[in-house]
Amino acid sequence: MSVGQDTLQAAKAALDAHVQEIVAWHFDPATGSPFWLEFAKQRLAWDPRDRIGGFEDLRLLPAFEDEWLRGGPVRRWVPKGLEGKPVYVFETGGTTGVPKSRVNVEDFQADYEEFSKTLPDEFFPPGSDWLHLGPTGPRRLRLAVEHLAQVRGGICFSVDLDPRWVVKLLKRGQFEEAERYRQHCLDQAITILKAHSGVRCLFATPKLLEGLCDRISLKKFGITGVFCGGTEMTPEFHRFAREELLEGAYFAATYGNTLMGLACHKPFDPADDHAIIYYPPQPRAVLEVCNPDNLDQVVGYGETGRAVLTTLTREFFMPRFPERDICEREPPIDLYPWDGVRNVRPYQDSKTGSVTVGVY
Repeated sequence: MSVGQDTLQAAKAALDAHVQEIVAWHFDPATGSPFWLEFAKQRLAWDPRDRIGGFEDLRLLPAFEDEWLRGGPVRRWVPKGLEGKPVYVFETGGTTGVPKSRVNVEDFQADYEEFSKTLPDEFFPPGSDWLHLGPTGPRRLRLAVEHLAQVRGGICFSVDLDPRWVVKLLKRGQFEEAERYRQHCLDQAITILKAHSGVRCLFATPKLLEGLCDRISLKKFGITGVFCGGTEMTPEFHRFAREELLEGAYFAATYGNTLMGLACHKPFDPADDHAIIYYPPQPRAVLEVCNPDNLDQVVGYGETGRAVLTTLTREFFMPRFPERDICEREPPIDLYPWDGVRNVRPYQDSKTGSVTVGVY
């Protein structure tokens, strides 16, 4: 069923108003981030607060460049309006040189509090404990899953996992050593599950979820809800997980990263043939699917293109950043009356090269 025009227009109006608010914040000398204040002074002959009245007007700005987030000083990204608040810094995967960094104050908590509302209590029982079987270290994911558990009244256990080491092993052709490291991570998870019987909810990447289920029964260990995300999430894995791995546990597939936050999954519908369909947390973030050769051109629904991300929070403003992902453009639904994406997977060209995904 198509979404009504009134609903679509209301979502668009809310997004345009949010864009105005965020642009006003980041380019105001009293509240803005040093990076954007200096950018306007050095690169623009006009005031974005005067000319950007909605989302489409963000095309007046240059596309956000990858290199701007590599290296320091990271304090140039902290808005003056948030000075004095505790600041986190999180990094991207780091598989392509110096990692990109993003400062956070409360964004990751807000993202996961909203995501929590999409999880059914029947399978993610309030008060239940969680296991985080995914990357730790300088990424936001471990803290975010821990916050999700706390919001839902639980405690989160975590393994110690460094995916950058796995990537190095794979690039050197040390596949047996990489597999030993994967088993080391699974050993930690199984030790936690054996020692703490209150764990009912699990976050895992696809490869680690499959590896865990090769060694134990989720049902026997009491796992009723699985939150899963990573670059190896495919329709084939989705079907395999539901039919072979989960033993009745709820499967919440997600797409997220340090720069966007967390996109929610479309509720499961057999008619989608196990496609992985996500909707970004608009108006805090927007995903466009664009022609890789002309990123100003949005492709049609069902067509394939490169994901272009815009992040719009008071902590972080990132207009029209070309992600290292391709996907199909998905139409709005009643629950999320804005564009979504289908079957996200790594994008490669002569500049990005190959992508080594390791334990994900």
